[in-house]
Amino acid sequence: MRQGEILGLSWPDIDWENGSLYLHQQLQQYLTRGDCNCYLTSLKNGKTRTVTIAPTVLQILREQRLIQNKQRIAAGPMWENEYNLVFTNEFGKPLNRRTVYKHLKKILSGIGLDDCYFHTLRHTFATLSLQNGDDVLTVKENLGHHSAAFTLNTYGHLTQAMRRDSAERMEKLIQTTVISKNA
Repeated sequence: MRQGEILGLSWPDIDWENGSLYLHQQLQQYLTRGDCNCYLTSLKNGKTRTVTIAPTVLQILREQRLIQNKQRIAAGPMWENEYNLVFTNEFGKPLNRRTVYKHLKKILSGIGLDDCYFHTLRHTFATLSLQNGDDVLTVKENLGHHSAAFTLNTYGHLTQAMRRDSAERMEKLIQTTVISKNA
């Protein structure tokens, strides 16, 4: 997900039963100097998408809900989550993208990834998905791209391991075909 999509995720957009997210909006900030207000807008390409998420991610979202409920109780009448967002500050206000970025950079730097940015996480997700056998159409849908060709051109960095895996799969196919033909 893009940073704005994550920050714009609202609780009703989570399908707990099916383990998926319905993405249809992103959180943006006004670009006027001194104006830190936010607004919701449609996704980058204007298309909605549903993303099936890993059970671990679903569990993290459950934990986030508990944290947010505690924050809501502690904030009392100062709680103000007008968009019903999943990720807010301790008073229910939308998170500032620059603050999120600053904290992410601190975490990444702490694990030796100083050159990474928020969008790098999308690149990594796409590459790992492809390396682990996800088909390009699934990756395209998960990323919200307009075409599979764009996904491959942008994220389809073939690695030596991917080429080796391909050769091994072909070898298994050949051996299976030769053995079954000779049997």
